[in-house]
Amino acid sequence: MVGTMEEATRIPGYFKNKGILITGSTGFLGKILVEKILRVQPDVKRIYLPVRAPDTESAKKRVETEVIGKELFGLLRETHGKRFQSFVEEKVVPLAGDIIHENFGVEGAQLSQMTQEINVIVNGAATTNFYERYDVALDVNVMGVKHMCQLARQCPNLEVVLHVSTAYVVGERQGLIMERPFKQGETLREDDAQLRLDVDAELRLARECQRQLAADDAEQKNERKAMKELGLARAREFGWPNTYVFTKAMGEMTLARELAAGDGPAVVIVRPSIITSIQRDPLPGWIEGTRTIDAILIGYAKQNLSCFLADLDLTMDVIPGDMVVNAMMAAAASHASSSSSPPPPDQQPTVYHATSSLRNPAPYAVLYRTGIRYFEAHPRVGPGGRPVRTRRVHFFATVAAFTAYMVVRYRLPLELLRLLNLLCCGLLSRLCAELGRKYAFVMRLVDLYGPFALFRGVFDDANVERLRMGMDDGDRVEFNFDPKTVDWDDYFYKVHIPGVMKYYGCGHS
Repeated sequence: MVGTMEEATRIPGYFKNKGILITGSTGFLGKILVEKILRVQPDVKRIYLPVRAPDTESAKKRVETEVIGKELFGLLRETHGKRFQSFVEEKVVPLAGDIIHENFGVEGAQLSQMTQEINVIVNGAATTNFYERYDVALDVNVMGVKHMCQLARQCPNLEVVLHVSTAYVVGERQGLIMERPFKQGETLREDDAQLRLDVDAELRLARECQRQLAADDAEQKNERKAMKELGLARAREFGWPNTYVFTKAMGEMTLARELAAGDGPAVVIVRPSIITSIQRDPLPGWIEGTRTIDAILIGYAKQNLSCFLADLDLTMDVIPGDMVVNAMMAAAASHASSSSSPPPPDQQPTVYHATSSLRNPAPYAVLYRTGIRYFEAHPRVGPGGRPVRTRRVHFFATVAAFTAYMVVRYRLPLELLRLLNLLCCGLLSRLCAELGRKYAFVMRLVDLYGPFALFRGVFDDANVERLRMGMDDGDRVEFNFDPKTVDWDDYFYKVHIPGVMKYYGCGHS
């Protein structure tokens, strides 16, 4: 059941005099969230930002450089003028900490003050590497959640815990995918009803494998690769396509187990789909960290990408980063224990899909046609100032068609070229290396992003819609997260693609 905000309390009003802990603040969403809270509610009490750093001074420098110092904070900087620095120092508390440690590594008086002041916890920290080492992914995406829950239990004034997951925790499911939490032990292997996922057993397995590899001198150099392969093997054993979404699913299960509803805070899970650049405020087009579809755009801009595995008729479920943050703030305000009735003891976390595939689906064809329009209107300039002709990308709707093309277009010519290079005593080495790089680049992109490009699920967003309809009219405008308000062709052509070109150094000069 979705909580509803009291009629008199708008979202900015809820955050007034609140203590907020945000993990993952150096990430894309984390920065947008910190900026938005400070901008819409300057009377927030304090925002605690734990970041990996050896000491407080280093943590402060890291927050200044990687968060507050970003162009994203330009509007806030203009608003406060000369007072900006003192305002930030008063409101933002950088902490030398890490979610892989108990209490995030915070101790003593600082821990005591923080736990007393915190009303809201937003857990946005994660490793998003699809093929991360299994032990590392578990440390961050599972143990990090457990440590956050342990910290939450020490906060007597805590009202809501909001955990950022991903819509793709559902693996490669098809059809309408509901906003529901995972059951303990649930797997995605529908063909094996007896199979159970034991999160604690997976943690023990990873630790034991890592210990054995570290103890074996002959295996130490292969430890990284072996731990990556273990993560992928375990993910696929239980029906998930990669280590990232598998460990995020286990993180959700851990959250539900550790913070079972009752007298504690409300627990909310927000699952965004593919997050894209800011649509509206404070800086349209601003983006950081390569999004799934942006690797395709960058490859296209640099002419490294001649083909890709994608069905242009399928939906690419995308949502601008500012809309995700708006939904997060609305959900936190709605579910906070001060503004909603206490949940029953067996209440599971409420799940929100911050997605667009149901209400305003954008097919991959939108990205293709806006990309062509953009690069024809803004051609890259080569040596001598001449425009570089942008070649079109071939898209293949099936794995079989793509594989056949790659064999004929790249694999066979590459093998022949390598043979000729041997006969010519290495004279063709440069050409071999260039063709090899292009082949490896495309295959790596397809390996990483192919499953998303062929994803056939549609994310239900009934909870999100109820949340939106329960908002004040003014909040619906200021905290807009309705995907139906986005014109995808206009957004990609005028906002997102120019942002990708600007912030990823793919300019046209």
